[in-house]
Amino acid sequence: MRKISTETAPAVIGPYAQAVEANGFLFCSGQLAVNPASGMIEMAGAAEQTMQVLLNLRAVLEAAGSGLDKVVKTTVFLTDMGDFPAMNKVYAEMFGSHTPARSTVQVTRLPKCAKVEIEAIAVI
Repeated sequence: MRKISTETAPAVIGPYAQAVEANGFLFCSGQLAVNPASGMIEMAGAAEQTMQVLLNLRAVLEAAGSGLDKVVKTTVFLTDMGDFPAMNKVYAEMFGSHTPARSTVQVTRLPKCAKVEIEAIAVI
C-alpha cells in the first residue's frame, strides 16, 4: 500500500490519508470544497462547491498517477437533496463522457458545514 499526499489538494483534517493505493486501485478520501491555499470553503452554492470538490479530487488522483477518466466509482454526499440538479450538472461537465458508477446520499451534516463531499475509487 502507498499513501498519497499532495499540497495541490486540501490538507487532511484528521487521522487519514488523502488517498491510498492498493493493488492497482486508488481509494480517495472524501473531498470538500476547501480552497487548498486558504484552507477555507469560500463558495456558497452547491454548483460552485461541487466544482471545487472535483478540482480537489482531480489533484489527488493526478498526484497518484490517475485522473478523473480512471474513476470507477464515486459516492456523493449532499446535505440537501434539493442541490442534486446543481451538483449533477457540474459533475457531468467535469466527467464528460466518462460515467463512473455513483451513489448519492443525503446526510445531516458535513465537516466545515460543506454542502457537498465526494469520495472516489479509481484505477492507477
